[in-house]
Order: sequence, then C-alpha cells, then structure tokens
Amino acid sequence: MNQASARQTERESPSRSLFGNLRQELQRFTPFASMDRAALDFFLTSCEQRYFAPEESLIGPADGVAQKIFFIRQGAVRSVRPAGATIGETPRQIETAYAYEVGDLLPVAAAMAARPVSATSRATQDTFTLVLPVPAMRQLAARSAPFADFLNGRVQKLLELSRQALQVAYSSQALAEQSLESPLGELLHSKPITCAPETPLHQALQTMHDRRIGAMLVADVLGKPLGILTRYDVLGRITLARTALDTPIGQVMVAPVHCLSSAHTAQDAAVLMSRHGIRHVPVTHQGLLAGMVSERDLFAMQRLSLKQVSTSIRAAPDLAALKLGARGIRRFARSLLSQGVQARQLTTLVSHLNDVLTERLLQVLAAQHGVDLSRVCWLALGSEGRGEQTIATDQDNALILPDDFTALQCETARAFARKANEALDACGYPLCKGGVMAGEAACCLTLEQWRGRFAHWIEHGAPADLLNASIYFDFRALAGDARLAATLRREVGQAARSTPRFLKQMALNALTRNAPLNWLGHIDTDGHGSVDLKLQGTALYVDAARLYALAHGVGAIGTRERFEDAGRALGLQAHEFEAWVSGFEFLQILRLRVQLDVSQEAEGLAAPADVNPNRIVVDSLNDIDRRILKDVFRLARTLQQRLELDYAR
Repeated sequence: MNQASARQTERESPSRSLFGNLRQELQRFTPFASMDRAALDFFLTSCEQRYFAPEESLIGPADGVAQKIFFIRQGAVRSVRPAGATIGETPRQIETAYAYEVGDLLPVAAAMAARPVSATSRATQDTFTLVLPVPAMRQLAARSAPFADFLNGRVQKLLELSRQALQVAYSSQALAEQSLESPLGELLHSKPITCAPETPLHQALQTMHDRRIGAMLVADVLGKPLGILTRYDVLGRITLARTALDTPIGQVMVAPVHCLSSAHTAQDAAVLMSRHGIRHVPVTHQGLLAGMVSERDLFAMQRLSLKQVSTSIRAAPDLAALKLGARGIRRFARSLLSQGVQARQLTTLVSHLNDVLTERLLQVLAAQHGVDLSRVCWLALGSEGRGEQTIATDQDNALILPDDFTALQCETARAFARKANEALDACGYPLCKGGVMAGEAACCLTLEQWRGRFAHWIEHGAPADLLNASIYFDFRALAGDARLAATLRREVGQAARSTPRFLKQMALNALTRNAPLNWLGHIDTDGHGSVDLKLQGTALYVDAARLYALAHGVGAIGTRERFEDAGRALGLQAHEFEAWVSGFEFLQILRLRVQLDVSQEAEGLAAPADVNPNRIVVDSLNDIDRRILKDVFRLARTLQQRLELDYAR
C-alpha cells in the first residue's frame, strides 16, 4: 500500500471481511487475549485504520490533550522527549527515547490522564495502526475489566502474566502445591480445639488423643489465646518432670504463644515456625482464636519445607553438614519458584535461610575459637543486609567489636571471622573480590572505629568512599549484640541527613550507571545480545531507594520498604512508588531464574566460573517478559532523572 492510497482509507473502519483475521491478530497480545468476543468487536468497530510513513508523526505535544490511542499492527514507533521538555512542572534535562513495537498501545498514560503527551512519537518504518478515540477507549474500559485493568496498570498486568507463565514453566519441578502467598484465613478448615487454663492435664491429653491433634490451645472465656501444649512438650514438661495429671494445664503450657492473624500469609507462618523451632501457629481474627495451622498444613504436598531445611541447618554439627544445608537452600528456592512465589517473598525466604546458616556456622566456630558471640555483632551487608539475596551471591559482611576489647581480643575475633569467611566460601558463598568481609582488618573494628570510618566517608565523599557507602550503608545485625548495630545505624543516619553535599555526591555516583536503552529506545545489549540484570538493572533501583531513605530518615533497609516509606515522605501517589517496587522485583525474579538455570546444585557444584549469574540473553525471553524488561529499564531511567533533579543539579 502506498501513502496516497493509505490516506484514502485512513478514516475507514475495518471491513467485516477482515474481522476474523483482525480478531485473531489482536488475541496474540495483552490485554486482548483476555477480552471476550464482544469487547474485541467493539474495539474493532470503534477503530480507524491508519498508515504512517517513516518519520511521520503519530502524536506530539503540539496536538494538545490526547484524543486517541494507537495499536501498532505492523511496523515500529519511536517516542522522543527532547531535553528541556516537561511533565507537569518537572523539566527533563536530557533527551530520552522509547521504542514501541507490534502489539503495543500508545499513549495510554496521557489518554487516561486527559493531558498532552510529553514526547513526539514517529514511525521508524512503514507502520500500520488501529486508532481508537479516547471516548471509545473509556466506553470499552467500562465494558471490559481486562482492558480497564491494563489501562490502569500496564506493567503490573504484564508482571502477573509473566508470573503465571513462569509458574507453568517450572511446574514439572514443583515440590509443593500450596502457595506461600495464601492468607492463613484461607487455610483454616475447622474451629480451633481449646480448653481453659484450669483444665486438668489428663482431660486435655485425652482430648488430644481422641481428636488426633498435635497441640492443645489454651484460651480464656472470650477466646483470646493464653498458651499452648503440644505433643513435643509432653515429654519434657510432664513425663520427665513427673507432673501429676490432675495439674491444671495452665501451669505447664508454653506461654506466651506465638500467634499470627488471619491476614498473615503462609510464608509468614513458615518463617515464624523456622525462627522459633515450632510446628503449630494459632491464627487469630480481631485478637480472638480462629484456628490453627501446622507445618503439615503448610507443606503437606512438599518433600522439602522451610522448617525442614532450617532445622537441618540449626542441628548441623560441623562444616560438612552445613555444606549440605546450603545445597538444600538452593533446592528449596527452586521449589518456591515453581509455585510462582513473588520476588519479595522468595528473596526474603532465601535471605532468612542464609541467615540461619551463617548464624549456625558462627556458633560452631565461635566455640572453637573461644569468642563470646554475645559481645560482638556480626553484620550482613549489601543484598544480605537488605534481605534481598538471590542464589548466586558473594559475601559482604563485617564485625563490630566493643570499645573495651584489648588488642589480643581484637586479633582473636578477626581470626575467628577469617575462618567464618572461609567456611562460608566452602558452603557456596564466594569470598568477596573487593575484600568486604569480617575477616579483613578494615571490616573488623570497634564501635568507635566504625563511627570514624563512616564519618570519613560522609565528610569526604571520594569515589572510593561512595563505593563503600553503597555497600556498608545497608548493614544489618545478623548475630551477636544487635545494640552495637542499632547505635551505629542511628548515628550514621543522622550524619548523612545533615550533609547535603554527601547526598548529592551519592546521587552523582548512582547516575554513573545508565539504564541499558539505546538512542532508539530499544534494549541496549552487548555483543552477545545480553544485559547484566544486576549492574544495569537492580542496582539502579537499589541506589535510588538507599539515597531517598537516607535523605528522608527512613529506617527501612529493604529496597521495597525504602521506596514505600520514602515515597510517602515525598508525597507521591501510591501508584508511582509501587511501580518502582514492581520494576525492581521483576528484575529480581529474572535474576533468580538465570541463577537457578545455570546452577548445578544437584551435583553439589557451583555455576561455571565463566558464567555471569546476572546476565541474560534478551532474545531468550518470551514476548511478555521482553516487553516488561524494556518498560522496567525505561522506568529506571525515569527514576534516575528524578534523582538528578532532586540532588544532582
């Protein structure tokens, strides 16, 4: 079709003879694949066909409030926002571009907000589109929930479709059928069996036997939980203690009892069981007992559970057993991925298990080296400090010593830390190439020495200082005396907030890495068609979240929580900082997929040394994931532009 003939048909609706083909064509893409036939037909009858020659404009700021959206049937479009362009009152300092391809809709955000676009969109080749007027778009949104959901949250909708596809892809490896994201209220199938605190033991035990339950809950007359007695408590609290069976259960029950609400998730219950070594968790609703979940309930279909992995680690007597425990962590991560568990829950659980392994290893080695763990504080740094560890992660840790330690005690503590670093390396957590480890002299300091080191970084802000800040500022107490870390956290945060020059230098340092989008707006890959999901992806989000958290006095350490708390402090709409969270977590899931695919944990081997566990070949992604990745990089670039405006001017 030449341009002249196209002009003659540009305002014609698709003929009925084309409906069948067009409907099939639409159903290849989101959101049309989820829409019913009536909604699809409404879309088609409401559209005009339009052709655009290369470099011809579809829409630009001069066109005023967006009156239509374009569906790209064939060809490609490049949107360019020149330097100095504004969105609302915010000027952009550099030219930015974004590429649209077949199946994309534009400009959705401007059409929904009834505002002009901020970028000029031009065809980069012969481009054929279906053009939908905004009034018809709104009518269709009122008729079709999938279309409305897509308009209101394109990235979030695509993320959900990606997660569903991922779950299907890993279903053959699934070790469990119960999703850890389910609210506990959905797992309750019967009312809890309870007794009063004055109930004689023989009566309570008889009820447990008759009803075949593993635990008896003790509650007051209103149903408020007071304590619990499990079968595992009987031996120590009754049999060996020779407690008379007419003793009231209230005298031997375990109290207080660890409870969760019906709104908590199965993941929360799993972590609670693992942390406290328990098998039953009472569930409350508005403070009153609603039921109870057990380990069997959570992992009935699993051959490998969080509790099993953590219990084996906690019982490990030596390094050999801990190596097996580390392998179990990687197998468990694969099982979670097969369930479709989201990035936040998955990385939280992986980080929790890594914490359990590290803490047990420190206990074993401290006893061997004569170190009192209760007097020192082992710090997790970087991704482990943020609770965002993936599978392939090296060590970032440090040690705080009390100020009254002698030189000999300091040297003993460092020798212990060095052995711990070597043991963690043997478990599959490689030594840090930059030497950020507790066994190094620069990372094993007294509290006063740590104060001085952080003060130097904040005062000087040299490139090396800023690099250190990006690692050390995410510290978290993992084992030992947490008060040492709390004191340091409070003082460091106050010093950083009161030094605007340091915040500006951190912003400039964060802006040295750019989102991998080329001048056309496509994903900018290396010679192998790949991108580094950590350095070119998650690091951009992590750096921004850390800076905003420091600047606004946010105490959270995790990237998600930092964005949420800082976003509210900035007065942003929830959808804006929630989009940052979604972008970061999508990159985390992609990283986990790459790392699990290249790992060889079945043979007890680490990934090959020449394989970057964070690099992904873009063409290996399905259409949905590739689109999301481009959107996530675009979002990261917008976030960096905001960072530049707020701190780097």
